Amino acid sequence: MENQHPMAFHPADHIQDLQYFGEFGGVNPSISDSSTYTFLSAKTMFDTFEGNAEGCYLYSRHSSPMNLYLGQALAAMEGTTGANVTASGMGAITSVLLQLCASGDQIVSSRTIYGGTYAFMKNVLPKWHILTHFVDITKLDVVEAAITPHTKVLYCETVSNPLLEVADIQGLAALAKKHGIQLVVDNTFSPLQVAPAQWGADVVIHSLTKFINGSSDTVGGVICSSQEFINDLRNVNNGACMLLGPTMDSLRSASILKNLRTLHIRMKQHSHNAMYLATQFEKDGLKVVYPGLKSHPSHALFTRQMNPEYGYGGMMTLDVGTLDRANALMELMQHNNLGYLAVSLGFYKTLFSAPGTSTSSEIPLEEQNEMGLTDGLIRFSIGLDNDIERTYQKMTDCMRQLGIL
Repeated sequence: MENQHPMAFHPADHIQDLQYFGEFGGVNPSISDSSTYTFLSAKTMFDTFEGNAEGCYLYSRHSSPMNLYLGQALAAMEGTTGANVTASGMGAITSVLLQLCASGDQIVSSRTIYGGTYAFMKNVLPKWHILTHFVDITKLDVVEAAITPHTKVLYCETVSNPLLEVADIQGLAALAKKHGIQLVVDNTFSPLQVAPAQWGADVVIHSLTKFINGSSDTVGGVICSSQEFINDLRNVNNGACMLLGPTMDSLRSASILKNLRTLHIRMKQHSHNAMYLATQFEKDGLKVVYPGLKSHPSHALFTRQMNPEYGYGGMMTLDVGTLDRANALMELMQHNNLGYLAVSLGFYKTLFSAPGTSTSSEIPLEEQNEMGLTDGLIRFSIGLDNDIERTYQKMTDCMRQLGIL
């Protein structure tokens, strides 16, 4: 896709412009509560198996009306020609990698990625003789040096989990194009804020469980890419999404589609609140990392890639020195109704966890140390609090009780 500045791309408007009527004129599309679909002729069934019957449904593992509606909305959000929803973010990631890679192929990946993705690349893919080289994604020369004739995929997260490193998507896309490989970007932390396909990414993945759904009641994923690649994933003979079976339930698709309509409002508030807290914490002398701060190493890069309307996101980290202090602070904040000590992100309440012993625990300790993932690091997903100054005062009260401030 031709690269353009995000200012020329308005994803929320693209979502809003999609209009679906329910079967009886409802303002929400009707849910097809069927696992299989009938055909008026045997030839149409044959054509559908061959992939030649546009608009016909075969079997819900292949596609369903509601899953296609949600996929269309998410493709509009990312500016791709196609999308396929899955039962989880990991269902999207694993399907893409197994579709693009065969035995003997290699992947070059950011070293700071979600722990489940890391574990799949490190521990499962070698069973199929698919090897991954983990690199510092912020150094393009290091990335290029890791690419070999066997490399098929360059993989990164727009904003990395949990260290909040920012990928130069345009630079990585140029490397991918130069070497004839696919750039796959997990954009879970930054929906609407960054549109990786507009900067040259071939495949964009989200865990719909997080900001996009926003209510921590549904697990889901999506793959946004060219319609050709989405068709390959759905192919009845060799499509990873068809044959591995990471199928989203239609009721869940309907729920996410409703919540997607308010994503633009929620992301603005997540970003506003996180920016306020990060700015205040930095003034207090705390060790805070947030892409919106000028002290962030990639602040200028994120600013160049972002859609400024949606800010710098809702994710922030705070290093309080030790795991004991981190645990004590999180327990005290939960006790004071400031959020939940829980994994995941994108909820209306603030969520916090120590990633070294939770969401990144799959990464060996020596590698955590090498990448700068310390024991005392707390990852925050900042919520939608109406009075963020009040939240800040209550958080700092907790820190003073524990001697952190």
